[in-house]
Amino acid sequence: MPAPQLNPSGILQTAFSFWSSKVLLTAVEFGVFTKLAERDKTGAELVSVLELHPRANPDFFDSLLAMKFLERKGDGPSAKYSNTPESALFLDEKSPRYIGGILVMLNARLFKFWNDLPEALRTGKPQNEIKHGQKGMFEELYSDLPRLGQFMGAMTGLSRINFEAFAEKFDFSKFKTLCDIGGATGLLSLEVAKRHSHLKCNSFDLPEVEPIAKKHIAAAGLSNRVSTSHGDFFKDPLPKADVITMGMILHDWNLEKKMRLIRAAYDALPAGGALVAIEALIDDPRRENLQGLLMSLNMLIEFGDAFDYTGADFRQWCGEVGFKRFEVIHLAGPSSAAVAYK
Repeated sequence: MPAPQLNPSGILQTAFSFWSSKVLLTAVEFGVFTKLAERDKTGAELVSVLELHPRANPDFFDSLLAMKFLERKGDGPSAKYSNTPESALFLDEKSPRYIGGILVMLNARLFKFWNDLPEALRTGKPQNEIKHGQKGMFEELYSDLPRLGQFMGAMTGLSRINFEAFAEKFDFSKFKTLCDIGGATGLLSLEVAKRHSHLKCNSFDLPEVEPIAKKHIAAAGLSNRVSTSHGDFFKDPLPKADVITMGMILHDWNLEKKMRLIRAAYDALPAGGALVAIEALIDDPRRENLQGLLMSLNMLIEFGDAFDYTGADFRQWCGEVGFKRFEVIHLAGPSSAAVAYK
């Protein structure tokens, strides 16, 4: 039996994947999907409304078509482009399920910073704004409250699907209170409160963030069951609660600071209470969850010594602090909830 014919297609597809990534990120930046939500348009009409050079048509739009992010009725200059069901739901800025905020950030910041991955791997140092003598992203945002609110609102799209899944899959029947650490807009608390009427939730973050959370909570009509509090989770005790959640928080820090947060959560929980970390959790053998592994490299790009981790890592760290029981709950896509019970 002849040996299977080897070919380089997989290698080449990955090597050239930054081309397709940049096309999608640029389309989100330009608002292609938002404009097409108004009505179907020809390539010439898109060029006009997006203020592009005629050379963009038809290559730019047909690339999005070939990648299945657009649909097209007909062929030639009179053909009209439209959104796919997925792009209409997730990439139209006016959609309540919009996830484009993170794509805008990828295009504006991380695309160019990832070009310096070789230097990050050689030096272990961040490759973001700090490298170029500027303020870090979060330091810059916290000094500009309107931009901070806009950024956090945009980021909710990325988190929503995981927080919804957590609210549905985790057993809250034995608990009465929840505190979300680094709660941002209060999204996790809101999603849990919507589904579990017996729970009181608290969204904890820095003082600059609290007004933003209050606004979102009031808009959801849940101010009677979702409260806010503020502080610095490295300096102040965490609020007491039966369940303490950290959505995409632990991976931002090195091991010493991860352990400080885990110990702070342990101290704030009652016996039987639960600490929940929601992340793109790397699988224990470190073979399958590519997104989790790439996210950990992104933590190198952003922070240097920060990193993502496996469920086994989480269990070991929490066990050292005193937690007694553990589980991992898959949420959506590459993300899971790692749970430790006191």
